[in-house]
Amino acid sequence: MGFDPSSKIQDRLVFGEFGGVNPSITDSSTYTFLSPDTMKEVFEHEIEGCFLYSRHWNPTNKYLSAALAELESSESTLVTASGMSAISSTVLQICSAGDEMISSRTIYGGTYALFKNFLPRFGIKVRFVNMSDTNAIKKALSKRTRLIFCESISNPLMEIADVPQLSKIADQHGIKLVVDNTFSPMIISPLRLGADVVIHSLTKFINGTSDCVAGCICSNDEFINELTDINGGASMLLGPVLDSYRAAGILKNLHSLHIRIQKHSKNALYVSKQFEKLDFKVFYPGLPSHGQHDLIKEIMNPGFGFGGMLAVDVGNKEIADNLMTKMQEEKVGYLAVSLGYFKTLFTSPSSSTASEIPKNEQEKLGLSDGLIRISVGLDNDIKRSFKRIIRCLKSLDLV
Repeated sequence: MGFDPSSKIQDRLVFGEFGGVNPSITDSSTYTFLSPDTMKEVFEHEIEGCFLYSRHWNPTNKYLSAALAELESSESTLVTASGMSAISSTVLQICSAGDEMISSRTIYGGTYALFKNFLPRFGIKVRFVNMSDTNAIKKALSKRTRLIFCESISNPLMEIADVPQLSKIADQHGIKLVVDNTFSPMIISPLRLGADVVIHSLTKFINGTSDCVAGCICSNDEFINELTDINGGASMLLGPVLDSYRAAGILKNLHSLHIRIQKHSKNALYVSKQFEKLDFKVFYPGLPSHGQHDLIKEIMNPGFGFGGMLAVDVGNKEIADNLMTKMQEEKVGYLAVSLGYFKTLFTSPSSSTASEIPKNEQEKLGLSDGLIRISVGLDNDIKRSFKRIIRCLKSLDLV
């Protein structure tokens, strides 16, 4: 399932033009032509192996795009300068002034701010709904609805999107289903389940080393060609170009993704179980107590676990802040936003990654200010790491 290191596409990716085991990095913004006619032709449509200007395409980004297409089983992929640029380009390609879209109410704070505060400036209305409530979704549909947006595993409450069901609704109404799969690369394959577009923040698990910001859009050839059209393509004209050196680094890290995801998942499952044994409220889809545990088991790819992300509610903001401070002092991990790093990262979403969502909306969602989101790292001895957490909890009289 997912990215296959032995696939035919990899035969092209592994070797550079001079026989190197890694493709060469193309450090050029523009490319020469022997014929003005060929330059004109490239302006009009893409020619395989021929490049014009790196805002359009460059060879290094092409290599990474091809690998990501293999990962998500898409016909094509476009890499971008951030996950947010991937989302904004996708939405602005599909929607125009006067159009509407439906979004999950539990999404990353930056995405929420884009949908709630920014898109209305361009006449695009977003209706936020509970993606688990089919009737609410259908009620939110109108003649102007152009897409449904959700996260396969939501940030930060770990809700699971029923992609096959959402796909049926989208197909029935002739609209697009766009899925942000940042939390679950390899674990869930939304395009195989009926989604039209899959988005990633490559910054997170796919790159895995917290040293760059990048994104991607995976879809069919037609949609990627629309995005890169020189006259009307959102990505082409907004220009969120990924640097070729960063693209090359992500491509190299991609080869270890399957191993890393398995380890992240194994460690997160252990940590979740231990917190639950201590009677904390834990949000992790790998636990039978999770309300959508059976759903994720139905739609997930076997062999990669349930992901490296979890959330635990410790009661209130003061306790959460003190515990995170203690965990950093005990070298459990780092108090930092983002996720997918090889070290454990933790943050309080209500005042960081979900702070764009108003407090009254957070309360409706069940997102308390005592919630800690944890991106569990690749610790080789996770039991030893959790013993450090126990020491932190004991020092605060929480156990």
